[in-house]
Amino acid sequence: MTPTTSSPTIVLIAGHWLGAWAWDDVLDHLNTDRSRAVAMTLPGLDGDDPGRTTKTLDDQAAAILDLFDRLGVSADQPAIIVAHSGSNFPVSLVLDRHPELVQRVVWVDSGPVAPGSIFAPDLPEGVEELPLPPFDVLAPQASLEGLSAEALERFRARAVPEPGPVLRQPLELTDDARRAVPTTLVCCSIPSAQMLELARAGHPMFAEVANLEHLDVVDLPTGHWPMWSRPGDLAKAIVSAASRTD
Repeated sequence: MTPTTSSPTIVLIAGHWLGAWAWDDVLDHLNTDRSRAVAMTLPGLDGDDPGRTTKTLDDQAAAILDLFDRLGVSADQPAIIVAHSGSNFPVSLVLDRHPELVQRVVWVDSGPVAPGSIFAPDLPEGVEELPLPPFDVLAPQASLEGLSAEALERFRARAVPEPGPVLRQPLELTDDARRAVPTTLVCCSIPSAQMLELARAGHPMFAEVANLEHLDVVDLPTGHWPMWSRPGDLAKAIVSAASRTD
């Protein structure tokens, strides 16, 4: 796949608990590069939606494809998807269902998901949503390095609990063409060398990386939320990835 336009549409999707607002600082930098960039809030992460706790991965993938349609994304003018953290589940679905619509996927401290994966297989059926944990609980699981007190306060104030169905749904993937979509990994909390070693060793979280046909990696050392800790550098990495032709 090669770019068909000098300014492809870039769709930014944040991970768990986050909406389009999470990309504000990155968009400020991207706009100076005259990129056509749009951030979206996945279904289930709009705090004003009374039905948000019932949303599924299928709902989220459908919303991404609906946005593509509204933006004029097509096989002739495919988009760049920038996917952070837990947005890798619905984005993996989109890559499986319509790989022709994606010029490149940029995983931000994230990566492709293996078929059959469930984010939280032990989450009881009766749990409707998963709130943002206390930061002392979250930090050992996802690095908070580089985040100011102001950023943490904003994170806590604006976070929306993740819908239970999204966390419990097995990921059904059937089209190996998703692995041919050119891919950039922006490695933040785990260095690229370590991540690639884990992928080669078959680690469940990274095994799909070893199956990618067109891969490049970028090290951006910081915590798990580089859109707040290093927004300018992340924007540069996104622009660089969008300009690649492999």
